[in-house]
Amino acid sequence: MAKRVALVTGAMGGLGTAICKALAQSGFTVAANCLPNFSPKAEWLCKMQAEGVDVVVAEADVTDYDACEKMVRQLEATVGPVDVLVNNAGITRDAVFKKMDRAQWDAVLSTNLDSVFNVTRQVIGGMADRGWGRVINISSVNGIKGQFGQANYSAAKAGILGFTKAVAAEVAQKGVTVNAIAPGYVATDMVMAIKPAVREGIVASIPMGRLGRPEEIGGLCAYLASDLAGYMTGATLNINGGLHFS
Repeated sequence: MAKRVALVTGAMGGLGTAICKALAQSGFTVAANCLPNFSPKAEWLCKMQAEGVDVVVAEADVTDYDACEKMVRQLEATVGPVDVLVNNAGITRDAVFKKMDRAQWDAVLSTNLDSVFNVTRQVIGGMADRGWGRVINISSVNGIKGQFGQANYSAAKAGILGFTKAVAAEVAQKGVTVNAIAPGYVATDMVMAIKPAVREGIVASIPMGRLGRPEEIGGLCAYLASDLAGYMTGATLNINGGLHFS
């Protein structure tokens, strides 16, 4: 039996890397999405190969619907149909709302929310036709509780939760599950770039007293992608060290 194919968007960041590793270790053929001509790509691939993790690269700007369609058709032709999709691509453009400009709003909504439509739309029909599929959407604790200075990010990540539940209902009888993960603060480069004093304040607010580890999110993705998770759909899994209960 051919290995199932898992596509991870925004694959070469901290969370994406951990997700790719976890899925590869679970036996999937992993397709790692990045922007075309993404300069760190070669170094990232070398690191993955050095760790014994084989991935194929799937280049596309996930804010571009036509580019996403082309990317998925190419994957289908080269490695096979996409069985698992992890919508992980995301950026921040923080500002208090009264100072947030339209470009900051549009950039975050298009990368963090439109991308989820653009890529999922390409694969969900095939999953339903084959009677098996997994869509895993990476949201955020801030999409649940909101966050000062992140009206754009919080709106996009909250939108993912509504999308997850609606699409889950549509494909529940087709053997396809659609779930969301809402991480808290995880020790990725993006979080570690926060000023130390601010980061210490964040850690102090987390009941577990530490940041999450990327591999903890990866492990949860691997579970949701497995056959064992076949009865879970439309769910939001909070993994935030007790920062927020819902």
